[in-house]
Amino acid sequence: MPERKRIKIKGIVQGVGFRPFVFRLAKELALSGFVRNTTAGVDIEIQGSRKRINLFLRRLEREKPRPAIIESIKVVESTLRSGGDFVIKESKKTAGFTQISPDIATCEDCLREMNSPRDRRYGFPFINCTNCGPRYSIIYTTPYDRKRTTMRKFKMCPDCTAEFNDVYDRRFHAQPDCCPICGPRYSLYSIKGKLIDDNADTLIKKTARLLREGRIVAIKGLGGFHIACDATNQRAVRRLRRLKNRPTKPFALMVRKSCLSGIVELGAAERELINSPVAPIMLLKKRGKHVCEDVAPNNPYFGVMVPYTPLHHLLLDEIPYLVMTSANIQDEP
Repeated sequence: MPERKRIKIKGIVQGVGFRPFVFRLAKELALSGFVRNTTAGVDIEIQGSRKRINLFLRRLEREKPRPAIIESIKVVESTLRSGGDFVIKESKKTAGFTQISPDIATCEDCLREMNSPRDRRYGFPFINCTNCGPRYSIIYTTPYDRKRTTMRKFKMCPDCTAEFNDVYDRRFHAQPDCCPICGPRYSLYSIKGKLIDDNADTLIKKTARLLREGRIVAIKGLGGFHIACDATNQRAVRRLRRLKNRPTKPFALMVRKSCLSGIVELGAAERELINSPVAPIMLLKKRGKHVCEDVAPNNPYFGVMVPYTPLHHLLLDEIPYLVMTSANIQDEP
């Protein structure tokens, strides 16, 4: 005898590949119903045998996407309906609110594609999928759909649209999905606003060359700008201190992953955290002499982060140690 359940889930369940995960799981278990985002979280209706529904509920929590955080699941009986398909329904505005996933550091799959000359996203600084990329920084309001994010300005090309609609693709319902044909682009400008370069094939190398020459560069990221300079260039670091009126307060460092152990001490716990999807800034004890002392004078620690966007990875492949600080005036948050 079939049953039908209505499931309401709260937590960080939008922008983390949760709907595609639910869709695939329901299809695998031959269950019918739907999943949709709401203003309060995710709603699911599921119909099938009691055994399969119970298995669905167990696997829902056990196999959820890594960035997802389920805070509560409410399951109630619902009325049986005809029809044997499972679908992703259009999002619905409801009472309440939901948490939005923070931005997620670029995953290994996307990095592999970005570094593969045969891939259509080779060298593309905005590559992302359901497992990584911008979330909180690009959303205007909930429920989380492309039309409610800054990506609404970019219409997906046929190839990206095909990925978005392919249940077996890693970019199935990935709201920020884009490519060099249909996505955003970076441009390099002088301090006077003159265009220096907007060619994706040369822009990164040109920016790295400027940094190696001791220039200071403002780099637009997910949630604002970083002010960057070469962390091995004492003159550049001291100039940045003068410009920011920041005589001694430590600067944050962004470091190529493979170079981390050369400048800081790393234990197993630190390695696990710095390689997590959150990719936080960590205070780590200094070692080695690769970075100039003026980055964090008279301090035994560096504040270190690793690249967490595709652009960061491309840039840090060219220059391994960068000061990455805000454009805020001294003593402002």
